[in-house]
Amino acid sequence: MKNKVLLLTVLFGALAFISCKKQFDELHKIQVNSLSEMEDFYTWTSDRIPMVSAHRGGPYHGFPENCIETFENTLMHTASILEFDVALTKDSVMVLMHDNSLDRTTNGSGKVIESTFEEIRALRLKDNEGRLTDFVIPTLDEVLDWGKGKTLFTVDVKREVPFEMVVDAIKRHKAEPYAAVITYSLGAARKVHRLHPDLMLSVTIRNDEELERFENSGIPVDRWIAFTGLSERPVEFNQKLHENGVFTILGTMGNLDRSAIARGDHIYAEFINNGADILATDRPIEAAKAIKGLVPEKSKKFKYFEIR
Repeated sequence: MKNKVLLLTVLFGALAFISCKKQFDELHKIQVNSLSEMEDFYTWTSDRIPMVSAHRGGPYHGFPENCIETFENTLMHTASILEFDVALTKDSVMVLMHDNSLDRTTNGSGKVIESTFEEIRALRLKDNEGRLTDFVIPTLDEVLDWGKGKTLFTVDVKREVPFEMVVDAIKRHKAEPYAAVITYSLGAARKVHRLHPDLMLSVTIRNDEELERFENSGIPVDRWIAFTGLSERPVEFNQKLHENGVFTILGTMGNLDRSAIARGDHIYAEFINNGADILATDRPIEAAKAIKGLVPEKSKKFKYFEIR
């Protein structure tokens, strides 16, 4: 009887391993494994591969925002940069959460900063339609560990979270090649650069004035990923960034995503043709499909992509 139980345990374990491995093998991956590869990947070239960045990981029906299972769902459909938000619990654990409150995205209530990690871990996440799932709120450590060799991250640091804590976590996981930090001001960008000069930074550059500020900031241009805002920039402005070797991220979440729903997904391709390189979107699966035809036949960047 004991041998039979042992055999069944081994069998179920093997099936679970095969299932997990199959799911892992089916992911569309971006693999950037060293600082030199990071620099090469994020240096703009004319043969660059247009990409999507999944806002809050790409929530869809049954898949909540800021959740590892949601990240996996996105990567099952397309290679993608994954954007997520980091908040802080009462006992100083960094978790993935956009809102200050737990009410909208979980079956709990109250402020994140007033809840312990044990309390937060007991909750379950809701999808964007308010349906409860079996998924839990992940920690930043868990996500950085999960993402290695699979994808690229852009990390949105909420106000109560010290940049020092996030940078220390990236260092611990040796995640510098695949985890960029989002900053919303020149001061924040300078601070993160001082903390860790090797990190890529998402910096807001929407016009010539902001571009000039960053050119004079002391932050090397090869550490910029230029977020150009939530509306299209002139083609000439995007070209100016490209001449400096800088990728542009256009934020389509919100109005531009709604325009695509109303007018047709072909407008995502128009954004790319006008000089956007990365589309930060709430519709990564649809946007990726719409821009697939703009991927060059040959690119030196292909070596970083593993498409299933």
